[in-house]
Amino acid sequence: MSGVIGVLGGAGTVGRVVVDRLSRAGHAVRVGGRDLDRARAVAGASEAFAVDLGEPDALTAFSSGCSVVVNCAGPSYRVLDVVARAALRADAGYVDAAGDAVALDALTADAPPELQALPAVFSAGLMPGLSGLLPRLLAGAGPIGRLDIYVGGSVEISRLSAVDTLMTRGPRFGHALAVWRDGAVVGHSLTPLRSVSLPGFQGRVHAWPFLSTEAVSLAAALGVAELRNYTVYATQNLPDVLAEAWAADGPVEEHVDAVVDAARRDVAECGRHYAVLAHARPPAGSGGTSRRVLLRTTDSYELSGVVAASAAVDLLAGRVPPGAHHAAEVLDPHRTAAVLAADPLVTMLELPEVTPR
Repeated sequence: MSGVIGVLGGAGTVGRVVVDRLSRAGHAVRVGGRDLDRARAVAGASEAFAVDLGEPDALTAFSSGCSVVVNCAGPSYRVLDVVARAALRADAGYVDAAGDAVALDALTADAPPELQALPAVFSAGLMPGLSGLLPRLLAGAGPIGRLDIYVGGSVEISRLSAVDTLMTRGPRFGHALAVWRDGAVVGHSLTPLRSVSLPGFQGRVHAWPFLSTEAVSLAAALGVAELRNYTVYATQNLPDVLAEAWAADGPVEEHVDAVVDAARRDVAECGRHYAVLAHARPPAGSGGTSRRVLLRTTDSYELSGVVAASAAVDLLAGRVPPGAHHAAEVLDPHRTAAVLAADPLVTMLELPEVTPR
């Protein structure tokens, strides 16, 4: 597969990185967005289209002639499978830099016939995405008895991302305070880790247990006896705001400004930093050794653009089979790690010494 790669939302924080990485690699890139002038101004854009998520004809026109469409527009709860269906109708593969299980469910509940021949990849960002992909590198050095994953830090949050954060509640997204143990989700098993030092994270941080849908799939795929998954916050600012929002009865949009402000205060107090840490322990009595994966970046949103661009290249190269997939379950972790190691947005990448299968 070869040809034009369309980037919807290409003038945004994530989209600009996708366009930059693809154009630097020599790909023809079509940029779409609500503001045509902003789309035209994106460096590396070969073409520009005015596109709105609420205009099916515009989405179809944008996707027509593309080999792959990468969605970087949001919020995810509004996008769902809308762009994916437009891309597939235009005979293009699909990559979503965000998306989640709900979006994939929406596409597969009434799957378009094109999905039998074309791939659609969701959650091709940092979290979900790298948070479920990089830990798979730990499986190459032997069986895992317990896997602990920590993802988070201190970054600004846009209004659209704040809406997505507030909407990620309920069993289809994950389970707060839960652990994966012996093949099942065990609720109310963990407590927050407050003011702790973690490798790769700056200063003392707070880690809140949240067993995401991605983490459950990872645990089942690797066959680990126990998996603990934590969201890491630089201060109590965001946890306090989110707890208040989720306890309220009104619409989540009422709390967007508070979330954006809490993240801004984190950056003012702690600087901009983000990390993914996965620590694997061998089964008891196995004689194996512990190992870890550690990634650091200054901007989780921009790094999501690197992941989405890499996924688009994989689709073009025919390395992703037809059907709907989560990025963490279908992308090659070794190939993705090599892309990350060469990217300037990654300030630290520590990998286990294993041989790719």
